[in-house]
Amino acid sequence: MSYRVAALLLVGVLGAGCSVRRTYIGAKPHAVEAPTVRQPAVKRAMAQHVRNAVLVGEGDPAIRQLRQRIAGDPNNVDLRLELAKRYAEQGIKDLALEHYRVAAERFPDNPWVHLPLAKALREAELRIDAVGVLDNYLKKHPESPAVLWSWAGIIHDELNELETGERAHRNALLRRRPTAWLLNNLGQNLLLQGKREEAMREFESALALEPRNELVRNNLGIALAANPKEAVSHLQSVTDPSTAHSNLAAVLIEQGKYADARQELQLALGYRRDNTAALANLALLGELDGKGSSIKLKSKGRAARSRESRPLHTQTRGKKEGEDQ
Repeated sequence: MSYRVAALLLVGVLGAGCSVRRTYIGAKPHAVEAPTVRQPAVKRAMAQHVRNAVLVGEGDPAIRQLRQRIAGDPNNVDLRLELAKRYAEQGIKDLALEHYRVAAERFPDNPWVHLPLAKALREAELRIDAVGVLDNYLKKHPESPAVLWSWAGIIHDELNELETGERAHRNALLRRRPTAWLLNNLGQNLLLQGKREEAMREFESALALEPRNELVRNNLGIALAANPKEAVSHLQSVTDPSTAHSNLAAVLIEQGKYADARQELQLALGYRRDNTAALANLALLGELDGKGSSIKLKSKGRAARSRESRPLHTQTRGKKEGEDQ
């Protein structure tokens, strides 16, 4: 993000109940990741990492047993994926990635091999390689499960390839019955493209399926930011009034509407003077508009305490049941 706004980084959920994705509403586009330059020295260093990882892994009885079983049954894809997962859980990411690569080479038509490979590459900050794995697989297997298309869309979005990402999200929706997660992902993509009206329709469709989905309702509130009263109404349906106004202020700061943001922060702190997210946003706003961080507070009475503010200062990911499917 261009600003480290404390109150709000919206979170969306990956299609098919598999994951939670994050997005950056109102943020400047990300720079496209440069291709990795693979020099001989890098290869040698990687080989050493792998050798070190093997030595570490040999100290784990479960890993030793899996390696022995794979030696006797090298075409067992489940064993190889389990070994890669075990290495990843042990923090031996280099070796986990290599096993995912080997699995993808041995089983080129298996989608459940290519998906974890793409995730591992993405986690290693190799997004171009990660999306390449998915794009190449989906080109050969266009009828692949929706989750592969959804992940392709997510990574294209992260690379600021939003039109390509939109096509992937729409393909995901064609591959299975629409879910709130898939509709939300498409809505986030459209919002990043500035297609606010279209994004709102996707969020509303998602809420028709899951009326209590807080993440989707929060995103809809942001899409409505052009109408502050309506936006706050939606945001208050999933959080307390102080956080709702602070969240809206975060969006207004991103949009450069500093005067409006200051009014929202005044309301937020009027509801709850100790709202750390609102205070952090106010400090940032003071730096941006040069007016400092002092405001006159108007008491709103006893603040609603039904939910604590949960400011997100950095990009985050959560987990949903079935994430690793």
